[in-house]
Amino acid sequence: MPKKKGFEFLEHTADAYIAAYGKDLVEAFENAALAMFETMTDTKKVKPLIERTVEAKGSDKQSLLYNWLEKLLIMFDVEIMLLSKFRIEKILQTDLGFTLVAKVYGEPYDPLRHKQKVGVKAVTYHCMEIDEVAKEVAVKFILDI
Repeated sequence: MPKKKGFEFLEHTADAYIAAYGKDLVEAFENAALAMFETMTDTKKVKPLIERTVEAKGSDKQSLLYNWLEKLLIMFDVEIMLLSKFRIEKILQTDLGFTLVAKVYGEPYDPLRHKQKVGVKAVTYHCMEIDEVAKEVAVKFILDI
């Protein structure tokens, strides 16, 4: 796997296809969240003024990634809050699957300051991949826009 930083948008005919990278699963999931919000707006203009704790669970790593991103998307839809900073405190594996606990930071959407790019309707499992090799993790997923 080539050494990459952050995330990149991959070619796709209709939706947003994203590859996010990290030195471990935590960093890759943080970068996946940042990429999802970068799909919606310029995250550099989103101030980390409000902190929220987010917990996501999944039976495997793919469902954990899906549920993590889905929780953040619901937060945007319900609270109209853009996020720009993500700190996953832990990802635990148990007999029942995986649990993720994170602090996320952002501010309410302000149409005067936050340029709207495209709306994200949903996270999908389509083409979802998690590739873990020594000291590098890549996650790929598609957002329905």
